Amino acid sequence: MSLCNDCIKGVTHEGTPTGKIETIGGVECYVATPTVDYPKDKVLLFLMDAFGLQLPNSQLLVDDFARNGFKTVLPDYYNGDPVPLNVLEPGSTFDTAKWLGNHTAAHTRPILDSVIEALKAEGVMFFAAVGYCFGGRYVFDLAFDNVIVAAATAHPSLLQVPADPEKYIATSKAPLLINSSVDTMMSPEAQAQLDEIFKGFAPGYKRNFYDGCEHGFAVRGDLSNPKIKAGKEGAFEETVKWFKEYF
Repeated sequence: MSLCNDCIKGVTHEGTPTGKIETIGGVECYVATPTVDYPKDKVLLFLMDAFGLQLPNSQLLVDDFARNGFKTVLPDYYNGDPVPLNVLEPGSTFDTAKWLGNHTAAHTRPILDSVIEALKAEGVMFFAAVGYCFGGRYVFDLAFDNVIVAAATAHPSLLQVPADPEKYIATSKAPLLINSSVDTMMSPEAQAQLDEIFKGFAPGYKRNFYDGCEHGFAVRGDLSNPKIKAGKEGAFEETVKWFKEYF
């Protein structure tokens, strides 16, 4: 499996993150906590794209989820080695395939599991997950293992269709939301297959399609484009609604 060109394209968004960097289970995490009362036994895991903890766009989204009442944790499962932000600049020759080979599930999943186990030790009993691009892969993997009770993803990468949705149906009870677009990582045929496989999925399933948007729109989209801005904001609002209903 590999990433696509759109996986390492996009723009950084303006804003000042308000969360904190914390070490959880020996792992650096970006954490945002609601300012209002919230259930202390729940955590929303924010599963990041290839640009990792450093991307301000992800930190700002974490803050936004916290403002909507969810304590949100973004674990650095790249162990300080994300795709550099300068890859977003024109002319980059970054070797994405080599990077991906150094960040397989064998490298990254144990780091994520360490954070989850540490949060459990602090009294967290229920997890939901939202994943963008690379992080969408982990939404499925955590659902397979029934680590999470609710799931959402935007333009997930590295999925195998129909194998992964079929496994999801067979193993998971987590309601699933997918925010999709025109996507080199998921063809129109694959998106149609998803809908067919999840038809009648009892826990809950919904797929939104954002016209005029491409892979990465929900986290790295160019907000000067009105359609992309509307798609990014719409995907966030739909995800908040999903978690308010199911988490």
